Amino acid sequence: MTTSIRGTRTVHDIKCWLTDMDGVLVHENQAIKGAAELLGYWRENNLRFLVLTNNSIFTPRDLRARLLASGLDVPEENIWTSAMATAEFLARQRPGGRTFVIGEAGLTTALHDAGFIMTDQNPDYVVLGETRTYSFEAITKAIRLIEGGAKFIATNPDATGPSTEGIMPATGAIAALISRATNRDPYVVGKPNPMMFRSALNRIDAHSETTAMIGDRMDTDIVAGMEAGLLTALVYTGITAREDMDTFPFRPDLQFPSVANLHAELAKGAAAAETPAAKK
Repeated sequence: MTTSIRGTRTVHDIKCWLTDMDGVLVHENQAIKGAAELLGYWRENNLRFLVLTNNSIFTPRDLRARLLASGLDVPEENIWTSAMATAEFLARQRPGGRTFVIGEAGLTTALHDAGFIMTDQNPDYVVLGETRTYSFEAITKAIRLIEGGAKFIATNPDATGPSTEGIMPATGAIAALISRATNRDPYVVGKPNPMMFRSALNRIDAHSETTAMIGDRMDTDIVAGMEAGLLTALVYTGITAREDMDTFPFRPDLQFPSVANLHAELAKGAAAAETPAAKK
């Protein structure tokens, strides 16, 4: 483990935790070693936490089922997606507005729950999320609506996503297509926009000074956590490898091989606090 010189906060000062999902807790639908123990530690010590994901395809119920299948028990209320953050952001901007949506149940459900009407007739917003089957007809409709004055919103900037056959185009790639056709860039709500982190903090009534973000990507999880004022912890079980660190002009506060090492650090501190010497 290494620490930065940015501050004096440690994992033992943290009361609330945000964590990415893929590459941190799970990899290819398999729980990463230490993930179940870390989640258990948070629950046992009444620490508030949220699992964050830029994936806007799935509802929290879907994601809970996926995590359960991998052996991780995460309640729906502890899951925060880019779709949910987008719906919350738009509800503050234009309550009860009208949206044309390209996406799946995770996005449409979040917008519906936030009170939005989904329509292709004079929408206030075109909202682009992930879907397994992007429709040329829907993309063309989105382009024409944006040209007609609808505001362009994207749930996340990820250009590609994984599939069993290899990478596939994701929200960021389709957003680039629409932007090229309309000369309009979307407002992107998901990571690395700190907006998603601030909405997550509000969700669990947390303060940035006592909250940490665990991620596997320097260019989304860590930079956004840093900009939101959180303690940041990078794990090397996902996208960013140790040898990639020198390519970034910023550093995480903490680095761990995996969440198993983070859990060990937390447990060691808890055990030290319970020793007779510590109680004197």
